Amino acid sequence: MDADSYQQLHDSLVDRVGADIVAGRIPADTRIVADEMVQQYGVSRTVVREAVRVLESMGLVAVRRRVGITVQPRDSWNPLDPKIIRWQLAGPGRFEQLRALSELRSGIEPVAARLAAEHATAEQCGQLTAAVIGMSSTARAADTDAYLTHDSDFHATLLAASGNPLLRGMSEIVIEVLAGRTRHSLMPHVAEPEAIRLHGVVASAIQSRDGVEAERAMREIVTESATAVASMRED
Repeated sequence: MDADSYQQLHDSLVDRVGADIVAGRIPADTRIVADEMVQQYGVSRTVVREAVRVLESMGLVAVRRRVGITVQPRDSWNPLDPKIIRWQLAGPGRFEQLRALSELRSGIEPVAARLAAEHATAEQCGQLTAAVIGMSSTARAADTDAYLTHDSDFHATLLAASGNPLLRGMSEIVIEVLAGRTRHSLMPHVAEPEAIRLHGVVASAIQSRDGVEAERAMREIVTESATAVASMRED
């Protein structure tokens, strides 16, 4: 088996078992037998072993001598792991997860915008502007991957431009939220003009080194997103 085929089997097994645990199809305290996984999923013991290591690193399972593999309760999971976020957004608790993620974003992105006004490079300012232009050009297809790419570029650049490595490290989480909304049809087909305008305000404020305005506009963006998701939940 070549390396690519092995990686595909490994990633597929992690996704299938991880999604089943997060969705509750494999409940907490369930004991998983490695040999049964080999038979059930048609993979080698090596693939199972490596996949279990990944799931263990996420807190989804625990591996102990004489006990084996045991599914862990939700409190043991790493809530900031992008894969866990993706699986939760695919499950029945999607809107509750989006609410929690919106609260997290409200504490992260406005601060990142303010810091970016101090630390952003000329290249990053250009990337923010380019992302806004891209969002504007694909605004009539805001529920597609084309718009998602520009939106993701904007937020990843913003977090990186903050100059804070911990904030930059949150970019995968924010992008997973944006991708989840697109993946699960929670984005409008046509983007809200005000949302795009606010992204432009953030980019402009960062370029002009106006941290107060950048933070204010970014907070409006996060609030608008949370309000839109809450409205969809009610519908």
